[in-house]
This record gives sequence, C-alpha cells and structure tokens, in this order.
Amino acid sequence: MVLVDSVTRAGQSMVVCNRQAREVDPAGRTGPPPAPRSTAEAPSDPARPHGTGHVQAGPESPRLAKFHVPEIVFGPGSLAEAAHAAARLGARRPMLVTDDGLLAAGWPQQLLRHLGEGGMDATVWSGVTPNPKDHEITAGHEAYRAAACDVLVAVGGGSVIDAAKGIALLAGNGGVITDFEGVDRMVAPIPPMVMVPATSGTGADVSQFCIVTDTVRNTKITILGRALVPDVSVVDPHLLTTMPDWLNAATGLDALTHGIEAYVSRAHNPLTDHHALQAISLVGGHLERTMDHPLDQESRLHMAQAALEAGLAFTNAILGAAHAMSHQVGGLLDLPHGVINGILLPHVVRFNAEGDPARFVPIAQALGFPGEVGRSCSQALAEDAAEWAACEVRRLADELGVPKGLGEIGVTAEDLPTLSTMTMADACLSTNPREADRADIEALFRQAL
Repeated sequence: MVLVDSVTRAGQSMVVCNRQAREVDPAGRTGPPPAPRSTAEAPSDPARPHGTGHVQAGPESPRLAKFHVPEIVFGPGSLAEAAHAAARLGARRPMLVTDDGLLAAGWPQQLLRHLGEGGMDATVWSGVTPNPKDHEITAGHEAYRAAACDVLVAVGGGSVIDAAKGIALLAGNGGVITDFEGVDRMVAPIPPMVMVPATSGTGADVSQFCIVTDTVRNTKITILGRALVPDVSVVDPHLLTTMPDWLNAATGLDALTHGIEAYVSRAHNPLTDHHALQAISLVGGHLERTMDHPLDQESRLHMAQAALEAGLAFTNAILGAAHAMSHQVGGLLDLPHGVINGILLPHVVRFNAEGDPARFVPIAQALGFPGEVGRSCSQALAEDAAEWAACEVRRLADELGVPKGLGEIGVTAEDLPTLSTMTMADACLSTNPREADRADIEALFRQAL
C-alpha cells in the first residue's frame, strides 16, 4: 500500500510523497517496518486523548490490487472516435442511447453522422429521464431487440450511460433490471458498449456500476459487476460546454465525492489513491471557474480529466456512506445525485474522520489546506485538516448554490427511519472506512436535515 506523508501541487498534477519502506531505529539500524495491520483491522484507540501524540498513516497489509479500466480516448474533438470504436467492436446496427437535452444540443446528431459515414445504421433511443427508471430500461431493451441492434453507444450523463448499461445487461441476460441488484448477478455476456460522457462528474463511462431507480420501492438499486465496465470511453471536453449550470455543479460535486470516498475506502490501493487525489485537486481547482466561465476550454478540459480520474478511482475502490445514503434520497425524491452528495458529504467526512483523521490529511492538502504537514503530524493537526476538508466541501457547495440541508429539498424527519434502513442494504456502505450501524446512519441523516 502507498503510505502518504504529504501531497503538494506541481502544475496541474499532485505530487504524493510516500514514506520509506524501511525505517531507522534509534540505534541507527535499518530494518523492516513493524508487523502491518490494515486500517480496517486496526481502528484508532478511542481512549487516546484528543490532541496528543503524532499521527502517521500506519502500514497496511499488502494485498492484490485489481484495476478495471476500459480503453480511453481523451481530448477535444474526439467525438468522432466513438464511431470508429463502434466499428472496431463489430457494430452494424448500433443503438445510440441519449436524452432530449443532448438532442437539443446537437451532439448525438453529430455522432449519428459519423456512424453513418462508417457504414452503420444506427437506431436512436432517448426515452431515459434523470435517475433512470426500471421501466425505462425495459422499454429501451424492447427497442434494442426490435431493431436487432448489436452494440450500445451512449452520449450523455450518468443517467444515459446507466440506462445503456441496463439495456446491455438485459440484452445479454433477459429478465428485468431489478433482478440484477447486487454484485456480479449477470451470468451471460453482454453486447459491447461505447460511452461518450457529456457531464463532468459521474464517472459512469469507466465504472463497473449501474444505478437504476426501482419505482416499486422508491429507491435506487446498485448493480455492480466487471462486465459493466464499458469497452471504450470517449471523453470530449467540448460536450461539457452545453451543460446547464445546475448540472455542471451537481456532476462536479459528484466527482469530488467519488474522489474523497474512493481515497478513504476500505478497498483503496496505490493505483486508486493516485487517481482519487488527482480528481480531488482538479475539482477544487477548476469547478468554480467552469461556473463563472462556462466556455473556458482549459477548465473544461481539467474537469473532464477530474471526472475520468474520479471514475477510475471509485470503480476500483468502491465508495462509502455518502453514496449509500444519497442513493436512497435520490430514489425517494428523484433529485440530482450530486446535489444530494454535496449536502451529505461534509457530515460523512466528519463521521469517518473520528476514526482516522490522518487519512483525510492528503485530501485536505489536495484541496489546498494551508497548514504545514510534514512526514508526520500531531493528532490535533490531523483533526484540524479533516475538519478543514469538511468545511471546504461545504464552502464549495455554498458557492455552487447547493441547499444546506436535506429538508430544503423535500426530505422530512418521518422519512429518516426508512432511508436509514434502506441505506444499510446498499453495497457502497460495505467499503466505508468506519463501521456504521443503522443508528449511526439515522444520526447522519438528522445532522444533514
């Protein structure tokens, strides 16, 4: 595991300084570090007095690190590459999944032209709404079968991409989408998928997640599996310039939440740590500018990179309590996922930092923490950095116009017991760095109300 001592900026990149693998004892002898224990196996001592001692990220047990990633084409003007990718995957009758907003912006029509020039006869399906519904996935699958399609190509945000994944899943396995809730429930191969993200935050174009609203239970279900990692992701920052401000803010906060939760996840590894910190730094440095200067190409490029790196981090490290809770609120109220994350994340950061504030020091540094942090820091400084990070997330949410509490978006105290119960069944909670029972989750919901 990477043991992070400090994080500094170098241009648009983060430089992570790692502790030496071998340590020197007081007598000057070198040797291996003490017997390792993972963070999950060695929780902090609750009896330790506040503000005493020094905090240094403890060594972790080496473990295998799997890193799932699609082929990625990144850069301005790359939209046409999606057609070439579909052709390489054997497309003759691809289904182009999108939504009405993207059709109004004209991006799917451009891709349709490229597909046609490549000799492909595409079917367009745009029957998806924000937070895609189970019945919409069914309708999309019926359209896919009726047109005898062979490859899925999606142009849109996370909702469009998740809908395309759901259609592919049903095309290969049949049934209804809610049959596949959980981890690795699909048993048969699915059609190839090419994804073109049109927002800067969801990471769905590189992830092994598919999030769908179960309209019977009024909740979002998480479908997780290696087969859901798209074959190709084509990231063209030009597509980000037509996002409305509210969507830009929501997806940017989603990317920030992905980076933070992936970095502290129980399943993090050296590869995910790098991408998570990069994403956090890029969002902190560029999201606000994209709101003030929406046509600024440099900031759009960096936010496209932030969304991509956050996606690479969380699809391999998974997430935590903020997402587990957000899924339930989103399913209940059909609201933008990133806005809910922006409300919940500061509370979840504080909750998790009670167990291990040192893990949040690099996150604070990536966001611009002004304090000096060396190879080790005091318990008090680590706690200050974690609190600063929580406050910085809230400051950014305020700048973007995010409501301060769940009550402002329609959640009531009467909803909290149900939301808490449903959160406990969400797959994302399993990798939260601190154990949380139903009472803990309900307390977090109340704090955020």
